[in-house]
Amino acid sequence: MVKRETYLSQMRELKDVQIIKIVAGVRRCGKSTLLEQFKDELLSVGVSADNIQHYNLEEPENTNFEHWRDFYFHIKNSLSSKGMNYIFLDEIQMLDNFERLLNGLHILKNVDLYATGSNAYLLSSELATILTGRAITIEMYPFSFSEYVDYQNIENPTDANLVNYLQTGGFPQALELLNISHSVYENYLKGLYSTILEKDIKPRNAIYNEVAFENLVRFLSDSVGSPVSASSIADYFIHTKDNIDDKTINRYISILNKSYLFYHTRRFDLKGKKMLKTQGKEYIVDTGFRNVLLGRENLSDLGHVLENVVYFELLRRKNSVWIGKNAAHEIDFVAKDSNGYTHYYQVCLTMREESTRERELSAFMKLKNHHPKTVICLDPEEPTYNGIVQCNATKWLLT
Repeated sequence: MVKRETYLSQMRELKDVQIIKIVAGVRRCGKSTLLEQFKDELLSVGVSADNIQHYNLEEPENTNFEHWRDFYFHIKNSLSSKGMNYIFLDEIQMLDNFERLLNGLHILKNVDLYATGSNAYLLSSELATILTGRAITIEMYPFSFSEYVDYQNIENPTDANLVNYLQTGGFPQALELLNISHSVYENYLKGLYSTILEKDIKPRNAIYNEVAFENLVRFLSDSVGSPVSASSIADYFIHTKDNIDDKTINRYISILNKSYLFYHTRRFDLKGKKMLKTQGKEYIVDTGFRNVLLGRENLSDLGHVLENVVYFELLRRKNSVWIGKNAAHEIDFVAKDSNGYTHYYQVCLTMREESTRERELSAFMKLKNHHPKTVICLDPEEPTYNGIVQCNATKWLLT
């Protein structure tokens, strides 16, 4: 079992702090295992098992409560009177009025509360109103490349290992099933996608045109790394004879963002110092998902797939991330870290062709500031160009 240190360290920092810890992310990315790992840590440092309660709201025995108050009093009556009690609530969105349960437990002085959820309705306006200032979110993703390397017990990672990761993605159980066969792995990811549709999307949203919705998912999967807009997608769908307008497309994309299938990144005008409303990008939560949804292993588009992986690595490293626009030039990522420092990134497969070097470096050359600038690619060599650093992607992802 891979220790998810990126997330465990955040939970340690927030331990016994009077705030609700919500671990949010796509289904089956490892949230339940994270709670188990943290629970094991608590036991290892002397916390009594009597002071820990753990409930998975998808398990039948935890669906018997007719009202959130019944669940509240069940938990409250099981609290230990000696020391802090640690309450873990898995897939909390399965319970009606779960936000009222969280609020009720939070105000108990001897409770340290942790919850997981698989869609962004956990952060809905209603929840934000009820729990203002009382909750903090830890966003979780499938395995990073570093975690993938640990899981596969790879001692000396190579670019070939990274290419494999770009194809398989990082869902823990999918990787386990890949050891059996590729077809079992594929069936698992297809089933996971269907589960997200049936449990996270359809119960909360009206999908009037399911065929168009599915086609939109495939279109966005095929377009990672490329700017998209509702109007350009609508124009595309005219040719596929899907009857879907701009407003519906925007609503469907919002639904996909809330289910953590896709993450939206806005475009920032570096010259005008303002966010732009159009031509942002959508990145898929897992590249293995992308390949399965498209029905192929896409070795011809590795540059955009690598860009997708770098995007999520920047998020894991606690950066705020935008797409940069500087006049006619585009910068793949403008990343601002938790200390407020800005770093610019370009991502490509190789810098060995002169035309590629010209394209990737010209956007940087036009910037009139001294923020760090990095090109990430699969080339083993790591030269610099007037202060612009070229990094090997495998090394950068493991740094």
